[in-house]
Amino acid sequence: MAEIWDVIVVGAGAAGMLAAIEAGRRGRRVLVIDHAAQPGEKIRISGGGRCNFTNTGIGVENYLGRNPRFALSALKRFTQWDVVARIDQAGIAWHEKTLGQLFCDGSAKQVVAWLVDEMRAAGVVLWLSTEPGEVSRAGAGFRIATPRGVQETRSLILATGGKSIPKMGASPWGYRVAESLGLQVTETRPGLVPLTFAEQELAWIKPLAGVALPVRLRSDSGGVAGGRGQFDEAMLFTHRGLSGPATLQVSSYWREGERISVDLLPAKAQAGHGWLREAKKRAGRGSLTAALAQVMPERLAKHLGQAETGPLAEMSDARLEAIAAGLHDWQLTPVGSEGYRTAEVTLGGVDTDGLDAKTLQAKAVPGLYVVGELVDITGWLGGYNFQWAWSSGWAAGQVA
Repeated sequence: MAEIWDVIVVGAGAAGMLAAIEAGRRGRRVLVIDHAAQPGEKIRISGGGRCNFTNTGIGVENYLGRNPRFALSALKRFTQWDVVARIDQAGIAWHEKTLGQLFCDGSAKQVVAWLVDEMRAAGVVLWLSTEPGEVSRAGAGFRIATPRGVQETRSLILATGGKSIPKMGASPWGYRVAESLGLQVTETRPGLVPLTFAEQELAWIKPLAGVALPVRLRSDSGGVAGGRGQFDEAMLFTHRGLSGPATLQVSSYWREGERISVDLLPAKAQAGHGWLREAKKRAGRGSLTAALAQVMPERLAKHLGQAETGPLAEMSDARLEAIAAGLHDWQLTPVGSEGYRTAEVTLGGVDTDGLDAKTLQAKAVPGLYVVGELVDITGWLGGYNFQWAWSSGWAAGQVA
């Protein structure tokens, strides 16, 4: 005979565990199921093991999807400062890094331990190493098959995450279940992921592997993002293409076949394109490579300056301005990305048109809730996806 619960949460990540805590605090009988041997695996590895748990500057402009404004209700009702308050209450020390990113001083395991402790205090039952099976309707609720027998629940919260990092067990299970219960799922693809290049491009890119510099990187592709993405952060050359924060950010906007534009020297941009003319006045006997090496890593300067063998003094002002313009708008065309293997998030997901923005409940399927990465809401790099997980999980936990 099936065991009966008030709420079953599938997925012991940030969104699922916080949803379970909130529901448990309301006196609900809550079960959390996860296929993994340990809870919060993505939390544990996030932020280089220190968990970038939120950001001080949360706004709709930091999110992508067919309707990013869908996220506002949850984000405004459970804010980054609510998360900070709970982190403080748990005694977890933290610090702010660049661009408003908040990290634990110590290990991300502290965040996992806090969530597990809070679930236990709220009476939540946690089943790990438990692969969820078929989900079906059962009267006004749901029935889910598990290795421990069939479980029934009035409310079902899908918090399984996306397809990113399959080596940690990520799978499309949550999308399949959502579709089987009547929800629409938008196109999914890897986000926050390194970009790759064709073999002919790699001939010059590979020697630059390991070179990093601050850039302004832009994609003008509409894509699923519905707009232009431009970021002033670091870019890293790799043996397969480009990585680093700027690249990961732009990857969520980029589409195959589209170009990206790199301003290699954004600090010089305000001075216009005349800064190489000034370098010519100061050191006309020097080469273009030598002038570039003053403002960027030497290996990159050598690559960019190799076509000009003479001294700056022999180059016309017009030529120098054209070179400067090219450095501020360097056009590159990736052929793909590293895919879900290394992607930090999955773009797309359960269509927000079918969900209530306040509760995350399916409009046409009472008792079904979808939270976190499974929803067609994706944040920028820098704690934004964690905040969406906290906010959406909290919202569902208030009513499930």
